[in-house]
Amino acid sequence: MADDALLEAVRGLWLADPELSPEPLLAKLRGQQPDLGAGNKEVREALLALKAESEATEAAAAAPPAAAPPAAAPPAAAAPPAASEGSTPLASVQYISPSDRAPRGAMALAALSGDAQCIIFSQLCNPLDAGVAVAFGSTSSELRALTQAPRQQLRADYEVAAALCLKMGRQSCKGLREAKTVQSYRKGLSGGDLTTLGTLSSVLPELESLSLFGPAAGPDGVQRLAERLGAGALPAVTSLLLNSMHVGDAGASALAAALGRGALPRLKMLWLYNAAISDAGLVALAPALRRRPALEKLGLSRNPFGDEGLAALVAPPPPPAGALPPPTGVLAKLKGLELSHTQVTDAGCAALAAALDSGALPAFKLLCYLSGTPASAAAKSAVKEALERTASRAAMPRCPPET
Repeated sequence: MADDALLEAVRGLWLADPELSPEPLLAKLRGQQPDLGAGNKEVREALLALKAESEATEAAAAAPPAAAPPAAAPPAAAAPPAASEGSTPLASVQYISPSDRAPRGAMALAALSGDAQCIIFSQLCNPLDAGVAVAFGSTSSELRALTQAPRQQLRADYEVAAALCLKMGRQSCKGLREAKTVQSYRKGLSGGDLTTLGTLSSVLPELESLSLFGPAAGPDGVQRLAERLGAGALPAVTSLLLNSMHVGDAGASALAAALGRGALPRLKMLWLYNAAISDAGLVALAPALRRRPALEKLGLSRNPFGDEGLAALVAPPPPPAGALPPPTGVLAKLKGLELSHTQVTDAGCAALAAALDSGALPAFKLLCYLSGTPASAAAKSAVKEALERTASRAAMPRCPPET
């Protein structure tokens, strides 16, 4: 009997071509996931299991509905099977798992129009977990014919995703799908790789920390990644680090737009080191960051922005008359800001000190790093003193309200 990991891998390759013979399938499998250690025998067993699964589903769909016994009490409703990670919840359709062969459920699916079944199939497609879509597409020979083109696309998407998983140090799509921490250190990620990662961002429900190091993503790699972060993308990520990876002003604007769409809803720590962000880029990004009240740490070291970008972040001008008021509680949890080796001068330090004294950064506890900037020693000392005053206010006991 093929194990679950092998069955999942074989399913992904077989989904678009059910007649694929074991030999070429095994060659593809060894190229994509060598850690499985699969041989010809294991692949044949997996193919037999998948074909038997498909035949059983078709037989269930063709069977007449079982007659309900007279005067029988209605059975308790069974809990629906858990949806696969990354699948889109469907309001009116209950997914029937491959192991659930109840004729009534299969006939209910068969009763839907071809267009409705194709829509359901497209919603179930997940390159990191193709088994759900494959099981649904195997409900009948008619549906298998209807979904031939999207199954071909799903197969192509799976192969691209599997290649990215290997490049990022994950030996299988399941490994990336279930990862809580992903670090890619100088893996030579291309712009296409970052595009794929952005496309997969909505089907990584467990990922909490994503760190990408290295300059090889090209000038627009991060921009392409951000442009594919839709609402709710990377839902569990609290820490995002991009180090020595070109972001630039265009990438900063794209990241701002992604945050505005609701991507990275739990983001607490953001590091954009040595990312070629100038004043224009930080001015574009600052409003989106200020709308993230949960943000605790922000690292912007070794970027060429200066006073204008810093002011947009910590002390933006009031909105013009008639414009919407700024959000309240902005940067209320920000504890640290790394500004070393930027172009911040005395004017930027003064804006930061004023923001601290005004209570705009009430949670500031960590040292604000300003080494390697053009600011004078006196200006840096003024920031340090303002930081100490902020810490003193935070430590002061509050008086009870008057009665």
